[in-house]
Amino acid sequence: MLAAGLLLAGAAQARDETPGGQQGSGSVGAVLQGLDKVTARISTFEAPFDVPVRFGSLVIQARACHKAPPTEAPESTAFLEINETFETLRPRDVFTGWMFASSPAVSALEHPVYDVWVVDCMKASNSESDSSG
Repeated sequence: MLAAGLLLAGAAQARDETPGGQQGSGSVGAVLQGLDKVTARISTFEAPFDVPVRFGSLVIQARACHKAPPTEAPESTAFLEINETFETLRPRDVFTGWMFASSPAVSALEHPVYDVWVVDCMKASNSESDSSG
């Protein structure tokens, strides 16, 4: 329990520290994978920041994503808000928090039908950087 708390605190600190564009700069969202446990199908999808993305009955919003610099151990962490939507009922919050690519079980979505985990952070497209200069 203490280790999970330390990991979460470290991720929050990393999110707040973005010196010189080293940590988290250039990220425009999160790359996620989802498992539909009914069909056993795995899907890879992108979740741009603050844009709702649907995966089955889940609606996922990425709020932040941090990727460790190349000089550190490889790690991507993303802050996600996941709701489940129903046709006749209000959406239900099923997960809010940081997910870690290297340790998905530390902070996992607990859902009977779906699993979602972080793969990487999305970078701005090359066409945007090519047109800027």
